[in-house]
Amino acid sequence: MKQEQSNSGWGTATQAIRIGHRRTAEGEHSEPIFATSSFVFRSAAEAAAIFSGDEPGNIYSRFTNPTVACFEERLAAMEGGETCVATASGMSAILAACMGLLQSGDHILSSRSIFGSTTILFNKYLARFGIETSYVNCTDLDAWQQAIRPKTRLLFLETPSNPLTELADIRALAELAHANGCLLVVDNCFCTPVLQRPLALGADIVVHSATKYLDGQGRCLGGAVVGSAQLVGEDVYGVLRTAGATMSPFNAWVFLKGLETLSLRMRAHSEQAQALAHWLQRLPQVQRVYYPGLESHPQHQLAVRQQSAPGGILSFEVNGGQAVAWRLIDALQMLSITANLGDTKTTVTHPASTTHGRLTAKEREVAGISDGLIRIAVGLEDIDDIQADLAQAFDLL
Repeated sequence: MKQEQSNSGWGTATQAIRIGHRRTAEGEHSEPIFATSSFVFRSAAEAAAIFSGDEPGNIYSRFTNPTVACFEERLAAMEGGETCVATASGMSAILAACMGLLQSGDHILSSRSIFGSTTILFNKYLARFGIETSYVNCTDLDAWQQAIRPKTRLLFLETPSNPLTELADIRALAELAHANGCLLVVDNCFCTPVLQRPLALGADIVVHSATKYLDGQGRCLGGAVVGSAQLVGEDVYGVLRTAGATMSPFNAWVFLKGLETLSLRMRAHSEQAQALAHWLQRLPQVQRVYYPGLESHPQHQLAVRQQSAPGGILSFEVNGGQAVAWRLIDALQMLSITANLGDTKTTVTHPASTTHGRLTAKEREVAGISDGLIRIAVGLEDIDDIQADLAQAFDLL
């Protein structure tokens, strides 16, 4: 029976549809869900050989499941990596990468502009095990250079950042990391491999919250770590095999369906966000718009070089701080008030009191997250309807 092939010459959209599916004897066209906890062996000898690694095969769905493996193979191909390990959430992907690559006494050098939960993970939990983290402005290459220590093992960043859409120069940071014996880990959640491929720019590891754009409809939780056969296929995989924060077969199947439309959706999200950013810039109630597609964005030229499109996330500041920001959000009639992003539905959140609410006021100030900041993950509704909902809300201020 003809099988789908892992052809590296295929484009990203084709890879997202075709790679990784090995049809069963039933001849199914769509990828099946292997809803089983364990797998049966033909003999005791075969069981021993598969358990020892002498022969390939499935053992237990905590670490070997064909549906999850299909998702892993597909995402690895799209990112240009050798292998991928799927996890239960985006945060468990970051945790697994840190546990697999670091040890007590190591130092993480991180962008200051990262997801609030990632900061808590680094500062509160990894610190308990002797892993120290320090932070720098993601756009300041000199600051990165000066902050590297003899014990620095890992450089970590999101680009574009959440929620200010700051961009870091991945190629320059990869060169800096490697010159100092460090690994570069990039959270590619906002762009996905459709808009940005960090590994091709020199990064060592890519992490994802599959919950966001890879799914695309806000249905399931999941994460992924992509990289080399050694770093990810051995070091990170070993953590997941033992610790068990793995992706379920059903969620993997949902993400496979999401990947099939990812290229179309990311282009559409970017077009919608670009139009909305220009519209917001013209409003007198808006102090500033943060979006890489705007020429006013400090890293606009870097975005043009590093990304194939600006993405679907923008933020803007309103005059009047939290009180006005909350009134605007509460006046919305169609847009969804939720901290999730990457959905076909447009979502709105107030970062200072939600995604970054567990940070101290000083930490938010240093990160540039003001009380008047609002983040929008622009969905795929008609752009006129998105603007109309915001317009009626602005009229009520």
